[in-house]
Amino acid sequence: MEMGLENKKHFLFSNKDLFVLLLPLIVEQLLSILVGLTDSIMVATVGEAAVSAVSLVDTCFVLLINIFSALATGGAVVAGQYLGLKDKENACEAANQLVWFVTIISTVVMFLVYIFKGFILHGVFGSIEADVERHANIYLLIVASSIPFIALYNCGAAIFRSMGNSKITMKVSIFMNIVNVVGNAILIYGFKCGTEGVAIPTLVSRVLAAIIIIYLCGNEKLDLHIKKSFKYKVNWKLVKRILYIGVPNGMENSMFQLGKILVLSLVSTFGTYAIAANAVSSLVANFQNIAGMAVCLAIVTVVSRCVGAGDYEQAKYYTKKLHIYAYIGEVIFISITFICLPFVMKIYNLSPEATDATIKILTLHGASAVLIWPLSFILPCVFRASGDVKFSMITSVVSMWICRVIFSYVFGRYMGLGVFGVWIAMVMDWVVRSICFVIRYKKGSWIGKKLV
Repeated sequence: MEMGLENKKHFLFSNKDLFVLLLPLIVEQLLSILVGLTDSIMVATVGEAAVSAVSLVDTCFVLLINIFSALATGGAVVAGQYLGLKDKENACEAANQLVWFVTIISTVVMFLVYIFKGFILHGVFGSIEADVERHANIYLLIVASSIPFIALYNCGAAIFRSMGNSKITMKVSIFMNIVNVVGNAILIYGFKCGTEGVAIPTLVSRVLAAIIIIYLCGNEKLDLHIKKSFKYKVNWKLVKRILYIGVPNGMENSMFQLGKILVLSLVSTFGTYAIAANAVSSLVANFQNIAGMAVCLAIVTVVSRCVGAGDYEQAKYYTKKLHIYAYIGEVIFISITFICLPFVMKIYNLSPEATDATIKILTLHGASAVLIWPLSFILPCVFRASGDVKFSMITSVVSMWICRVIFSYVFGRYMGLGVFGVWIAMVMDWVVRSICFVIRYKKGSWIGKKLV
């Protein structure tokens, strides 16, 4: 298909459609980051140990959340391909199977977290100071109960994004984040709570968000909706298709996050200053990648619909177009970060040693992200949306373990670069991933692997 202007009427997504899809996703990502920053600023009033504790526990929870996000992506890909095929009945059934399956699995995981709480605090986090451990224990006990709810929210959000309707997820996200921030302010500043002042609003906001978005998913007027019934019968055909995407994606995400946890254990040996610098740098670095993360979510919707329709030329067209959008967005948000960096450092009131390390890390991250982050993270989303999942999983896991984990120890400990060396290893991982993914995309090996 020649993608000239004369065939514009045949495009599955107009420029307006892409804008309507992307803008709410950017706003949603921005809100998520800002709330994370606000949480860390508020908990910083409790002390540097509390900042470190929340960062440590959140790193573990991100591992779990990423697994459920991966399953949600699997459901979104299957539903999106069915929508591209104009088979709404199977698309809705895929959404229904996704919600029920994730509800069951996430509930089991929640109980496992409580059972292995001691191992997480002492085995995973390594040698941490007693004050950090105390704050981490409080935060983990409260936030762990939110696991099924954040998993359900991710499923609901994925269902709406499959329809190209990211506006709903943005509105629910705004509500969730308002509840979180207001709750933090009331408990920390009003009632003088410590770490629990951040944990309780997180739990409440996730519960409310899950209830709202699942309720909205039951609207039968939507092209994609779930059944309003507590009766569930497994449709193994659809579940296997969801798992075909979700399991490799989940393994990739979980191994990726596990590697970060192991590296975090290394960072903790550099001292509390290094943990705090790493925590603040991670939050601000996420802000730098807001546009790229939004495109990662959007491109799954767009490419899965194109692949479902059997139109790979449009899939290539939108892949190129959305990459351009991502690079423009990276430049904008990274520039904002550098402009605001002195103000951000002042807010966190870190020690001089932690401040110096944070500035070095964010400079490295920003300079690297503007060049290679989109290729490293958006192309795997294209592969997943097309049904090609094994290559990106293998490449990402191998690159992560060799570059991000092994070389973190090489640069950080044996070459004496400390926490900065850990971030150098991360950039090395991006470079390797980008090279492998570009080669596969150019060869076209991802084409012809659709699931429906």
